[in-house]
Amino acid sequence: MAIYHFSAKVISRANGSSAVASAAYRSASELQDERLGRAHDFSNKAGVVHSEVLLPEGAPERLTDRATLWNEVEAGERRKDAQLAREVEFAIPREMNQAQGVQLARDFVETQFVKRGMVADLNVHWDKGKDGQPKPHAHVMLSMREVAPGGFGKKVREWNGTELLKEWREAWEAHVNERLAELDIDARIDHRTLAAQGIDLEPQHKIGPAGSRRWERGEGAERAEDHVRIARENGAKIIANPSIALDAITASQATFTTRDLAMFVHRHSDGKAQFDEALRAVRSSPELVALGIDGKGNDRFTSREMIAAEQRLKSAADRLAGQAQHGLADRHCDDALAVAEARGLFLSTEQRGALEHITGRQGLASVVGYAGTGKSAMLGVAREAWESAGYQVHGVALSGIAAENLESGSGITSRTIASMEYQWEKGREQLSPRDVLVIDEAGMIGTRQMERVLSHAADAGAKVVLVGDPEQLQAIEAGAAFRSLAERHGWAEIGEIRRQRAEWQRDATKALATGRTGEAVHAYEQGGMVHAAETREQARAELIDRWDAQRRADPDQSRIILTHTNAEVRDLNLAARERLREAGELGADVSVAAERGARDFASGDRIMFLKNERSLGVKNGTLGQVEAVSAERMAVRLDDGRRLAFDFKDYAHVGHGYAATIHKSQGVTVDRTHVLVTPGMDRHSAYVALSRHRDGVQLHYGRDDFSDQRQLVRTLGRERAKDMASDYARDADGPRRAFAGLRGLSGEIRLPDARPKRRGMFDGLRLSRAASPMAEPAAADRTLARAVERVARATGAISEAQEKGAPILEHQKVALEQARNALDQIQPHASRDMSAAIERNPPFAREAASGRSGPILAAMAHEARLRADPHLRAAQFVERWQGLQAEYRAGDRASREKAGEAMAGMAKSLERDPQMEAVLRGRTRELGLETRMDRGRELGRQLTQGLGLDRDRGLER
Repeated sequence: MAIYHFSAKVISRANGSSAVASAAYRSASELQDERLGRAHDFSNKAGVVHSEVLLPEGAPERLTDRATLWNEVEAGERRKDAQLAREVEFAIPREMNQAQGVQLARDFVETQFVKRGMVADLNVHWDKGKDGQPKPHAHVMLSMREVAPGGFGKKVREWNGTELLKEWREAWEAHVNERLAELDIDARIDHRTLAAQGIDLEPQHKIGPAGSRRWERGEGAERAEDHVRIARENGAKIIANPSIALDAITASQATFTTRDLAMFVHRHSDGKAQFDEALRAVRSSPELVALGIDGKGNDRFTSREMIAAEQRLKSAADRLAGQAQHGLADRHCDDALAVAEARGLFLSTEQRGALEHITGRQGLASVVGYAGTGKSAMLGVAREAWESAGYQVHGVALSGIAAENLESGSGITSRTIASMEYQWEKGREQLSPRDVLVIDEAGMIGTRQMERVLSHAADAGAKVVLVGDPEQLQAIEAGAAFRSLAERHGWAEIGEIRRQRAEWQRDATKALATGRTGEAVHAYEQGGMVHAAETREQARAELIDRWDAQRRADPDQSRIILTHTNAEVRDLNLAARERLREAGELGADVSVAAERGARDFASGDRIMFLKNERSLGVKNGTLGQVEAVSAERMAVRLDDGRRLAFDFKDYAHVGHGYAATIHKSQGVTVDRTHVLVTPGMDRHSAYVALSRHRDGVQLHYGRDDFSDQRQLVRTLGRERAKDMASDYARDADGPRRAFAGLRGLSGEIRLPDARPKRRGMFDGLRLSRAASPMAEPAAADRTLARAVERVARATGAISEAQEKGAPILEHQKVALEQARNALDQIQPHASRDMSAAIERNPPFAREAASGRSGPILAAMAHEARLRADPHLRAAQFVERWQGLQAEYRAGDRASREKAGEAMAGMAKSLERDPQMEAVLRGRTRELGLETRMDRGRELGRQLTQGLGLDRDRGLER
């Protein structure tokens, strides 16, 4: 079970510790302590599977010897209470094998500690717990002084900062989750405290092997006793109130599997007996709701609280949609359009349709648009129309940078949702019926937060407009609220991409948006924009080379470097900054005590603000350029042209701004993007990263991460869309089944239970009725016909994806499964009959999907008769067998092999149909068998041997 544990402590003489003794114990070795004149021998200690000392650049080679290293550390400290070393300990996921775990730890130590200038003594332990399960973890002893070729120098105080520890904890989560994803291991860890996750459980302490042994011997071991006590108390809490477990699990996922539940209970219980009791309590809790089987065949569950949250969301949305009081007169929109055109902004037909949709009377409206379709420009025109009618328009987004981009692109004053909710809690800035609330990047907002916002707006009588793309970055919290609301209440879609200037790049963005990641990557590869290197480190260097060359060639163009993790962002920022330093474009470095540790800044540096601050007018993600900097103060020119200055004692949340995480970039538009691909990405992050640019994107990857482009595409095409508990409802007519298919018809306004207003995909298409074995179904059979058509459309969507080499998306699988279930409820076994009919005549599926279900219904009726009557099945078997027999005898070698394989399959199929086999025993002569054949043997085997049919070689004669 993958668990999160990351702790740090100082090894100090004040508490009687010795650096040499600590190193000997953690490495299971014998080391001579020169200061104390004694040997520390722990060579009999078991469980250490890897041990090495890693040195930063410029450190003397002698320090690779563990005894030399820690004796020099001891000799350099004179005080009796000296701090000798820092120790970091972290748990390795037990789902990994030893080689994977060691590499995981080693890569993290190299990136986070050694590159900062620390000497790191890494020891990986693979102990066994009382339950016999592995407890892999790593101990890292770190030097506290800077090191040069001559040895250790002064202590680096910044390495002791709490913000740096926080950064390490977050980086470990990202590092582990990325590697788990790369290895296709279905587990994740979370660095947040239980309290921060809203879990009413006490966090457990980590106990070492020595504490465990003392505990097992019955000796006093305070930390071990505390660990067991907390586990026992947490288990008792879960038994007494199983909702604790359910609330914790559904904090980040709306539904979960049996395995998810067992993993959580195991983590928060003591021993098998309590685990069994706690798991039984949760499984029997009335708060647990079984939803059915998911697309992978797993039982899926949720909590009543999660269902209640979704119901509250539905209720709030219904109330908003029913408040038909926010319509604008035509003149307001016409005037706003005229003003926009006067300044050179001309909305497309789709944008005008979306404008008409959101300025209508309903209190809830949604706009779904691919990345770069001009949603913000359309919202700017809507803002002018609303304001001219006397409405106050407010913008919000989950992240600060998304809110800033909404404001810069539309002119709507915007902030984060958290900031807005905080003001509401204080009774300030309440909404009214004359307010319009625009929520941008709505796909990133979880169910509970969306429900709170919509409920407040519904109570106030305000209008809410949701804008986004459900296929971009998914919500961090549980649920897919935006997608669900759009399905239920309809949406206006903008599908004409405007951001990319080249048509083929716009097509690539549309491919990314619709799950055809391989097609997009291939297009960029053909355009010379995909670059493979032998290693990720080399790919990073080549990215910086290309970034620097393009920056010099086109200094007026905007650009950004994107990648998946904060650790990679930091390395890329430092590398980019070094290029500016070499080019003489930076002033003198000034060391700044930033919130996340010491940073060097100079005039000319790109800077990113990392925390919202209303007094400065900046948000988390705001970018700018340093104009002047001292140890106490900085002056910055923001990218929007504003200038500001601040003291670091008032605001120190700054970092370099050359590179950013993909998550920070949603909503950003630049001229050029440079992307470093790492294994933690999926199709949602790939869609965002590869659609930020106007002119071009450069994609770099290392072959140590992806052996070839096929593996790259497989990773970038992974589906990780979040679900809703309501997705598993037994409502075959639910709007979710139509959502993905309708997304392909861009520019139409979707209304619930209504046909598209514009020309449909199959309008005007004339199909011949001559081949139809029966007329269209009568009105009384339309229910069955509609169910068949739904299955055909769901099947067609999957077939189309397979033909294009695109991955089959989870919602496509769910749509097909639920359509089949609904069909079987109307007529038992109908989905099986339909599959058999399509297998015999594939064009039936296309006809049914287009609304002509007559042919397939007739074929299904025939399949139902075959299923019920073994004599009919036998007659069909004989007819096909004789036909294949004739093909074999008259055909060439290839035809004979094909016919032979088909006949072998038919003979094998008799094992699954004893009724038909019994009938066929009376028709053996028609099958070419002699009447004297052994009637006690299987007919299929007799067919095989009697005709000389060898299953390995086909027919012999």
